[in-house]
Amino acid sequence: MDRTAQLIARPAEYAVVYDPPGPPGPPQLGAPASGTPHLAALRRRAASVLAGNWTGTSTVPSPGLYPHQWSWDSAFIAIGLRHVSPRRAQTELETLLAAQWGDGRIPHIVFNPSVPLDAYFPSPDFWRSSTAGRAAGAPRTVQTSGIVQPPVHALAAWLVHCADPGLSRARGFLSRVYPRLAAWHRYLLHRRDLGGGGLVSVVHPWEQGMDNAPSWDAPLARVAPAPARSFRRADLDHGAPEDRPTDLDYGRYVRLATEYRDGGYRDGGVRDSAYGEGGARDGAHGDGRVRDGGHLDGRPWDEWKRDGRPQGGREQGGRDEDSGPQDGRKPDGWEPGGGYEDVSGAGGRGGVGGAEFAVEDPAFNALLIASEHALARIAYELGATGTARHARAERLTAALVERLWDPAEGMFFCRDLRGGDPDPGRRPLTGALVPERGVSGLVPLLLPGLPREVAAALVGTLRGPHFGLGTTTRLAPSYDLLGEAFDPHRYWRGPAWFNTSWLLERGLRLHGDQAGADALRGAVLDIADTSDFAEYVDPYTGEACGATGFSWTAALTLDLLHDDTTSGTGVMAGPGIPAGTGITALKGGDRG
Repeated sequence: MDRTAQLIARPAEYAVVYDPPGPPGPPQLGAPASGTPHLAALRRRAASVLAGNWTGTSTVPSPGLYPHQWSWDSAFIAIGLRHVSPRRAQTELETLLAAQWGDGRIPHIVFNPSVPLDAYFPSPDFWRSSTAGRAAGAPRTVQTSGIVQPPVHALAAWLVHCADPGLSRARGFLSRVYPRLAAWHRYLLHRRDLGGGGLVSVVHPWEQGMDNAPSWDAPLARVAPAPARSFRRADLDHGAPEDRPTDLDYGRYVRLATEYRDGGYRDGGVRDSAYGEGGARDGAHGDGRVRDGGHLDGRPWDEWKRDGRPQGGREQGGRDEDSGPQDGRKPDGWEPGGGYEDVSGAGGRGGVGGAEFAVEDPAFNALLIASEHALARIAYELGATGTARHARAERLTAALVERLWDPAEGMFFCRDLRGGDPDPGRRPLTGALVPERGVSGLVPLLLPGLPREVAAALVGTLRGPHFGLGTTTRLAPSYDLLGEAFDPHRYWRGPAWFNTSWLLERGLRLHGDQAGADALRGAVLDIADTSDFAEYVDPYTGEACGATGFSWTAALTLDLLHDDTTSGTGVMAGPGIPAGTGITALKGGDRG
């Protein structure tokens, strides 16, 4: 039986991320953590970091280095913030989603207009979202970047809901965010399948989040850097140059972003095979036009729902999973982008996203899969069955294994779609796997649908000489300890990061390695404490690097402190699961 058949034949068990039940009652800011006084003090300090970085509507990653709202940061922040203020966690995600573009993309930065332009580069006047992004439906009232970051948002939204379901239902939280999350996933699946093999591609290293990882070196080598005099790096005002990306790398980042902007943020991809020749794609209508944000076409919500357009797969009984609640209500707060423009971008040259840099990344796609499972949970909460989304997540898992898994190396690798394909007109594009071992290749451990031998091999690689978890390192390094490009202090070329450690801890626990997960949880809490919630750390010593008082480090510390790993497995019944089947509960870079 081949790997795809193994995945399809697995029982319908839709565990996503282990999240054991917490103590009863609503969480309160500053409430004491269970356990020792030391852990209670750590919790208070972590909550204080988030309070200090809160702007009133969102949380900045770091007031000096990153003074705006970042996309995947806000998702991780909400996951931890739910334990001290579920309402603020909801607001965190709502603020981000309010800046969504009409084509469905969630921009990687939402700019705070009160921050001076020279405080961060690239600044709003570089991205020019309201003008350069007009055809793609960029919002007119807020300035954003034009690229994206990993799709952790649906997972975060579900976890935030589960922290206080009563508050969430009273505010209509899920009914408001679901259409936007569905449009976001649709954008990725339809616009960004640049290789035609079913996986999403990133068109800039900043999109993947691990910005200067060695996996990007070969794809970036084809990009002519922008002249150093054409930009000023504000990041060097807050961090040591030896810890940051090089000027050469930065010049290439700027060149890619400039060309994408000057092309109107169009994505050059292949026809969506789900609809066939001439079929609708991108949440559009067959002519490349996206109407009202790629989700609605201006008609009332109940008319759209009854019409049952094939937006992302139809539910059993004719229900469309992307249509939200099944009682005809239009979710409050869903304000689609106005009008429609020709933004198809199919087959474009020069300035089209993916023309020079297009990479299928394992972590980006794994987080999309996890969020598809979570979006199915949200659909179920809103009255649908969720089975179509679970099925889509399983198909994406099969594609991930088929295209990015290397059984000889025991991990996943990036696929460079522009890297030496003998027939660039063929679909799906073969490209070439990038032979660099990065932590991105371990992140798919958080997926429930992996074949058992794949999960076991990932755990072996995580503990082996290339990452050394539990032996030479306490937190997994971002890059191969034995690799030529390894540097324990330079951004994503070796240091350990707390968000990837959190994902790996979830994955170890999900796949039954409780002892390994407990050890990693303990290491995260200890090093977060001693490093003063550092942005990232030396994987050997735990020495703080980058900013301190970093928001996602504090937030994920809160999440791990909330865990009571001796309380059971958190098993509960769930949507799309046969009676009696248990599923694991989901309860309660240089950033461009």
